Amino acid sequence: MSRPEKNPDLHGSAPDKSPVALLIIDMINDLEFPEGEQILPAALAVAKNIAALRDRCRAAEVPVIYVNDNFGRWRSDFRAQVEHCLHDGVRGQPLVELLKPEAEDYFVLKPKHSGFYSTSLAILLDYLQVKTLILTGIAGNICVLFTANDAYQRDFRLHVPRDCIASNSKEENEAALQQMEQVLKAKTQGSGEIDLQS
Repeated sequence: MSRPEKNPDLHGSAPDKSPVALLIIDMINDLEFPEGEQILPAALAVAKNIAALRDRCRAAEVPVIYVNDNFGRWRSDFRAQVEHCLHDGVRGQPLVELLKPEAEDYFVLKPKHSGFYSTSLAILLDYLQVKTLILTGIAGNICVLFTANDAYQRDFRLHVPRDCIASNSKEENEAALQQMEQVLKAKTQGSGEIDLQS
């Protein structure tokens, strides 16, 4: 059976096309959980690098996609989550101040660890005609790793810049990077070395 052509009338679907997309995973986050204080310093350090990479992507017309946990709130509203993190005095406020989404950015809410599990991410990436994903965010050894695994199984080329992911410990982060590099064939160079055209 041949695959049907994409409907040219997208009914609000993604209008952009790009071989590369940037995923920002779980950085719109209040960090109001037991390990939040532990991960905050590393998350804040990588947030600055992610913000610089995001700005490069926007300038190069590379889509920026926020892939964010719904934190068990099944009536979740991404914009409400952003506002909560910016105005309710939460631990994660500095992250969101650095990484506040713009109107042209995309967002996908996820119920579990992987950005692909029970979400519209695969459909969005198909419409965007993405072949290469740049994965950033927290936690490197959980949600970034699970998303990378599912992306690899879908034949995406992967970049996981080592200065743009954080975990609860350096050891866990390094183990996750090693796993993604060796098993998932991800490139783990610094964010400044990524070619945004391929």
